Amino acid sequence: MALSHRFARPLETIALEGVPEHAVPAFEAAFQTICATVGYFREEPAETWRIEGVREQGADDTELAGALALAALMTGFETPELLRAETEADGWLARTITAFPEQPVGRRFLIRPTHVPNPVTYGRVVLRLDAGLAFGSGEHASTQGCLLAFERVALRRPRRILDLGSGSGILALAAAKLLHRHVLATDIEPWSVRVCAENARMNGQAQRMRASLADGWRSPRVRGPYDLVFANILARPLCAMAKHLAANLAPGGTAILAGLLGTQARMVLAAHRRCGLRLERRLDVGPWTTLVLRRDSR
Repeated sequence: MALSHRFARPLETIALEGVPEHAVPAFEAAFQTICATVGYFREEPAETWRIEGVREQGADDTELAGALALAALMTGFETPELLRAETEADGWLARTITAFPEQPVGRRFLIRPTHVPNPVTYGRVVLRLDAGLAFGSGEHASTQGCLLAFERVALRRPRRILDLGSGSGILALAAAKLLHRHVLATDIEPWSVRVCAENARMNGQAQRMRASLADGWRSPRVRGPYDLVFANILARPLCAMAKHLAANLAPGGTAILAGLLGTQARMVLAAHRRCGLRLERRLDVGPWTTLVLRRDSR
């Protein structure tokens, strides 16, 4: 789906200011429920954050209000006044295209948006997708951290793979294309599942990737055991699901966890250590952290 097809209606930018660092992931996720693209910016000298999202004008605010209320409940931060401004679609699209060029990640991957040419590329796995269609277009530090962690984990050649909370499906795509394995990609949002399936077809991986609607580990179709689980979600849901993750990892299996700030890493790690998983590696990309955890082979 081209970016220009996505924005036939006028756009508006919505924003929250003064968001404390620990609340950024939750409010960013709330914006992602209704916004085509979301960004966050550190406010100096207060060391708080501004979160911005672009969406179509006239969209129903009910879903956003519910998502913001949930974020406030999770973080204890009362939602400030929502700021709104009109945004010219053509100008925003041009800026988005400029801001989302072809992007190499690590030694193995190349993220290539659909507005640039797609020549045969040797030495890298090309992941073809657009920014703003669903979370996970490669520009976010948590996605980059997962791909960097996966480069090393891929050397073990895991066979049974799950991308939990897949968003755009970028991590499932990386696994399917690099390892030539079947991958299950699940998300709680129907829109994300549709985008994930579209990206699988666009990348020639429709036979290997299965995009499915599921609420975490609650669906029977998600049950393991898995040799590799990606979970690029948020810190508190990761903690809440630690027991289920450990139960669904095969002996010797690996979990790549992200969507957490560096200040939240200790909390997430402690929850998973209590369930018998051990830390193999930690990667920090800016303020965001990726944890690589393993279950003992015995």
